Amino acid sequence: MYYEHQSKQVQVERIYNRMIVDEIMRKGVKPPFDFREELDLEWAGHPNWYFRISKFSIPFLKHECVPRTWFLDELDAVPDDRENYLLKPLYSFAGVGIKFAPTDTDIARIPAERRHEYIIQERIAFEPVIETPHGLTQAEIRIMYIWLDSDPKPTPVLTLVRMGRGKMMGVDHNRNLEWVGGSAGMWVE
Repeated sequence: MYYEHQSKQVQVERIYNRMIVDEIMRKGVKPPFDFREELDLEWAGHPNWYFRISKFSIPFLKHECVPRTWFLDELDAVPDDRENYLLKPLYSFAGVGIKFAPTDTDIARIPAERRHEYIIQERIAFEPVIETPHGLTQAEIRIMYIWLDSDPKPTPVLTLVRMGRGKMMGVDHNRNLEWVGGSAGMWVE
């Protein structure tokens, strides 16, 4: 793979990937290559890696700080207090396809053979605690950890703070509002 710079072809040796597959598909973006091809380059975050660490992992995590989550096809019945739960497609980004307080009709619309592609997740209540010039704003803090061969403990390497005032975080769900969106966080040990 090459790109042109000052009338010369320069080989692409590494790609940092932060592509959101379903957004690319929704917007009809046609990259000049196919991400599924075997390319002679190194990926810094391969497009498939997201699926290994995101929503798919949550049902396996059992901790007081992790919302209770089940694969839809493994759940005998959705809890009665549905207002406290979300139905989420596994392979979707930016809140697309999330159903708050899923109904029997919402669940029935999902064919049985595709229910393994969805989770039922306990809803988290975000509290507006950050003072801004436009009033209190709620925040979600995400931390990316890596495991180094030399250290068995995970090492935090990246923080993302998402701020919003709506039911969901992210720019798409807080349009026309100020002091919302993505930010960075710092921690001190």
